[in-house]
Amino acid sequence: MIRALSFLVSLVIALPLWAGEIAVLPGRGTLATAIAEANPGDVLTLAPGRYLGVVYIDRPLTLTGTHRAVIDGQRQGTVVTIDAPDVTLRNLTIMGSGLDSQAIDAGIKILKKADRALISRNRVLGNLHGIDVHGGLDAQVLDNIIEGTRDRRMNDRGNGIYVWNSPGTIVEGNTVRWGRDGIFSNTSRKGVYRNNLFRDLRFAVHYMYTNDSEVSGNVSIGNHLGFAIMFSNNVVLRDNLSLRDRSHGVMLNFANNSDVSGNLVRGGADRCTFIYNAHKNLIYGNRFEGCMIGVHFTAGSERNVLTGNAFLGNRTQVKYVGTRDIEWSFDGRGNYWSDHASFDLDGDGIADSPFRPNDLMDHILWSQPAAALLTGSPVVQLIRWGQSSFPATLPGGVVDSAPLVRAPTIDITSEYLAMEAEVAARWKESDYDDFDVNDLASH
Repeated sequence: MIRALSFLVSLVIALPLWAGEIAVLPGRGTLATAIAEANPGDVLTLAPGRYLGVVYIDRPLTLTGTHRAVIDGQRQGTVVTIDAPDVTLRNLTIMGSGLDSQAIDAGIKILKKADRALISRNRVLGNLHGIDVHGGLDAQVLDNIIEGTRDRRMNDRGNGIYVWNSPGTIVEGNTVRWGRDGIFSNTSRKGVYRNNLFRDLRFAVHYMYTNDSEVSGNVSIGNHLGFAIMFSNNVVLRDNLSLRDRSHGVMLNFANNSDVSGNLVRGGADRCTFIYNAHKNLIYGNRFEGCMIGVHFTAGSERNVLTGNAFLGNRTQVKYVGTRDIEWSFDGRGNYWSDHASFDLDGDGIADSPFRPNDLMDHILWSQPAAALLTGSPVVQLIRWGQSSFPATLPGGVVDSAPLVRAPTIDITSEYLAMEAEVAARWKESDYDDFDVNDLASH
């Protein structure tokens, strides 16, 4: 009996070594038939052509070919459903999912227990959701081109990559365009989302209840919002670019104990960064440039450290309404402010005078917008001069006791600069679509 069990275990382990290579020809139902007849571990090579109808993978297999091999679901639900571990999809074109939002129709869906799926170098085009990682562990979504639908309201479209309750997911090197959100990660943990390009979306990366994870090296160009970290803890948000995103570059909403560093937000956003009820975050080495508001800081956010950041050319560098002082320097090192006129006589890189980005008139204008009519009046100018000359009269607010005299620099490739210029030329009020980023219920 023991020998028999040992033989069976050896047989199961050896199955991949016996894997066959099966050539599959295009047509209606040919791929589904090939899957049904395949043995675990087989490699199915798809010849160029159209494979009509949805397919269901219920055993470990590899499907590969060229992008001229097109699996077309013909708008009948999810195109490729993966319901087995160790499945690979590589170098294919997958298109034509259904448009049922309740069913989460997708180009590719990875179900619970379909662990270690590898989705690599595919073209996933014109589906409601592109790739739905829906419960499988340790999935890898690498180097795919994902283009969503454009014929519906933005909030009614699907996500490029949807990650739900799928710990260990790696999403890397993908290009995502159109649709709703580039990556929507919900109720998950220990994911890594890095080096992806997002264009013409609602959010580039949208986090809800996703903890202990990393968002790094991504590029968001021309989206409504770049990187939204919401109701999530212990997130590393590092070395990302938000170029010409319309509403926000980075949002921290009920996000705690996170590392936000080395990010660049530039060009035209209403807020480079919005920090709302977010606590104990380390925010350093970022560059916030050319927004209406550099940082909007509100809702009792506590014990955050901001140091080594650069605030350049924002119409309002900081918007904070409060009655107490908040120190924005750490261990003798503050931030760079493009509107801080000061000296560095000892040459230590720290300005010789502290900086307050807001005064009493800012607080009045935020609480009473009609007062903007008086902005240029002599009385307002006199109040501002008096406060600059007698700092004791300033209200509570942000204080940087050790401002920097040099701003950190973050390089951008010529490819991304060209994309940024193209977006700057076409962003108009009429292009704003149907999404209000300040309506948190729409998230």
